[in-house]
Amino acid sequence: MTIRVVIVDDQAMVRAGFAALLSAQADIDVVGEAPDGREGVRVSRSTHPDVVLMDVRMPEMDGLTAARELLDPPPGVVHRPKVLMLTTFDIDDYVYEALRAGASGFLLKDAPPADLIAAVRVVASGEALLAPSVTRRLIADFVQQRPAPRKDPALRLNGLTPRETEVLELIARGLSNQEIAGHLVVAEQTVKTHIGRVLSKLDLRDRAQAVIFAYEAGLVRPGDAG
Repeated sequence: MTIRVVIVDDQAMVRAGFAALLSAQADIDVVGEAPDGREGVRVSRSTHPDVVLMDVRMPEMDGLTAARELLDPPPGVVHRPKVLMLTTFDIDDYVYEALRAGASGFLLKDAPPADLIAAVRVVASGEALLAPSVTRRLIADFVQQRPAPRKDPALRLNGLTPRETEVLELIARGLSNQEIAGHLVVAEQTVKTHIGRVLSKLDLRDRAQAVIFAYEAGLVRPGDAG
């Protein structure tokens, strides 16, 4: 199955470089490009990509606003692509807000080409791009700096079984499905089942939102992960 990608970035050279790299992959097809968030939303609505690579800072409409429009579309719009934010270290605050809005992760613009290709495949498969320890540290830092009210998330934890709560904690600490399975001494498929139930019960889109929820609920604290 071919992964359909739209690239949204105000730098033409960045778009061209990413497009050339991704188009060279047999399983990836770049179906559109845009120089700003507003045009990115329009292109995405017309081409129905699986993944949108979204720069954070752009004219007309920034990447955070555009990501929110794509991930929480108006009535009548049923297509919701995965959004992978493109960023640099000095604007990670926006990335955190994008993760809370439902983005599937972020990638540094100067990441190696192999990382970009892998990131698109990971996000397209429905996973969140949370493997790099820097991602977990950043999420922890932002929750520590601007903690959200914890009463509601903490209460929502009551709907989870002890094992589901344990799985959520291990997700927030940055463990992969395979690592969680080894830690709990269960099959990896069992872990996937638990994760599915956690996401469903807590009304979360993916692992990225699960990590943030765990921090905001106080299940883990900054510094615990990564």
